[in-house]
Amino acid sequence: MKKKSENFIQKLRQRPLLWNISLIVAIILAMAVAAHLLMQIGTRHGARRTVPDFSGFPIDKACEIARKYDLNIQINDSLFVPAYEGGIILDQLPEGGVEVKPGRKIYVTINSFRQKIVPVPYVAGRSLRQAKNMLEIGGLEISELVYRPDMATNYVLEEYFEGKPVTPNSRLEAEMGSGVTLYVGVEEGAGTTIVPQVVGYPLAQAKSRLWELGLNIGRIDFDEGINLLNQKDARVYLQTPGAERSAALGSKVSLRLTLDEEKLAKRRAEAQKQAAAAAEERRLEEQQRADSLAEVSFDEALAAPAAQPTDEQPAERPRPRTDEFFD
Repeated sequence: MKKKSENFIQKLRQRPLLWNISLIVAIILAMAVAAHLLMQIGTRHGARRTVPDFSGFPIDKACEIARKYDLNIQINDSLFVPAYEGGIILDQLPEGGVEVKPGRKIYVTINSFRQKIVPVPYVAGRSLRQAKNMLEIGGLEISELVYRPDMATNYVLEEYFEGKPVTPNSRLEAEMGSGVTLYVGVEEGAGTTIVPQVVGYPLAQAKSRLWELGLNIGRIDFDEGINLLNQKDARVYLQTPGAERSAALGSKVSLRLTLDEEKLAKRRAEAQKQAAAAAEERRLEEQQRADSLAEVSFDEALAAPAAQPTDEQPAERPRPRTDEFFD
């Protein structure tokens, strides 16, 4: 067999073209095999690790466990949950029990040691929309809108935090997420607004939309299974009162949120139909009111007495008798 192989190689060498082609093919095959072996080693093909459940572990302990499994812990986010100690892992991705390759990063959310403290901005003298945006950018929100008679409708007259007035010179600080009370002006006859559609919105966006239109947040309820960790993924599926209805400025709108996509889709379709019906009902009421005012104005015009001549208006000259022209 060996002799046959040597004879075959000798014959190939006698033909330079075939010999060179054979060498090229052999080199390409060798490179492909080498690359495959290197990739297997680099990606640790076939090696798997089961991710431990790090929930409830302090971050230092979790890192120690992760090293034993040839995994890396990386802090992705933090929340402040008073019920837990600072540094405790609240959530992780991938979840515990999932198989991954060695060296994989495990992204965790930890509990902050304390809530972040932010300055309370001075927003009095600005429009309600500007004030709301400034508070949200600063990490705060509105706890209550209180309307007072004033010619500047939807302009902030005063601002309070925990009962203390906020002034241009005050240096008040608050925990992130705290709320401030805004006293807002409303001109006589301009004290109503239209409730917006917030079904399908996350809680933060729903609140922002309601505050923008001069409405307060009423009761907030969550379906079972919603907690501080997955609350950001929940969506409003029920609001009371419904969209497109008239409401007094400062009225409260209650919200209920869910993580159930099917329930959300069903409720959203129902809410859209109800909103369309409410908008049509409001349009008809406004039309009837306009027609009634027009009818009253017309009746008043008919009942008004004919204008009498005044001293400034000369009385009509009497017509001469026709027989005077023939005398």
